[in-house]
Amino acid sequence: MSKFVILLGGHLTVTDRLKRQIAGARVLAADSGMRHAEALGVEPELWLGDFDSTSPALARRYEHVPRRTFSPAKDMTDGELALSEAFALGATSIILCGAFGGMRADHTMLHLTMAVAQAAEGRDILLSSGTEEAWPILPGKYNPDLPSGTLFSIIGFTELQGLTITSAEWPLDNVKVPFGSSLTVSNVVRGTLGVFLRSGCGVLVATLEGERDRPIVNTTR
Repeated sequence: MSKFVILLGGHLTVTDRLKRQIAGARVLAADSGMRHAEALGVEPELWLGDFDSTSPALARRYEHVPRRTFSPAKDMTDGELALSEAFALGATSIILCGAFGGMRADHTMLHLTMAVAQAAEGRDILLSSGTEEAWPILPGKYNPDLPSGTLFSIIGFTELQGLTITSAEWPLDNVKVPFGSSLTVSNVVRGTLGVFLRSGCGVLVATLEGERDRPIVNTTR
């Protein structure tokens, strides 16, 4: 498995958990996402984007890093360009660091939908801000390694059918969740969390406490 990290322009809190997750990965930076490199202790092998949100100081600091510059008048965000480049380089597992927050809520939502689309192609995607993580949820069984007491939500991008949640404060058993429902928001892990979905798609978002670092695993795909 070839693991890549893509540095995006959202918020990022560097934690021991995050450092463990990115250890040994190849790193790409998308535009202003380069500002996270120093705190993470990494140096990207490629910096790409239109650089409309990169400060002159940041550009000077990393002027030695190879760049690929695109026109602002393009059909893809810098983050999607970086994702495409990672796959072209052979990535099978990707961590999007800085995927949440920042000045653009539309970019955050895009990162989530991109992750679901890539997961549907069989690719492993984790989104992280250091204090929050998200994983795509598609039909199958999942066992996220989250400490007991962790707050989590499942947000459906479609109607969710046959959703089962075990070892949680509010378990569910083969439930249909209408699109737009808040039924699966603000649950709490109680033991070893299990999630099963028969049909539909969405994301599992966790607010992190502690330092456990094993990513979610889909055991049926």
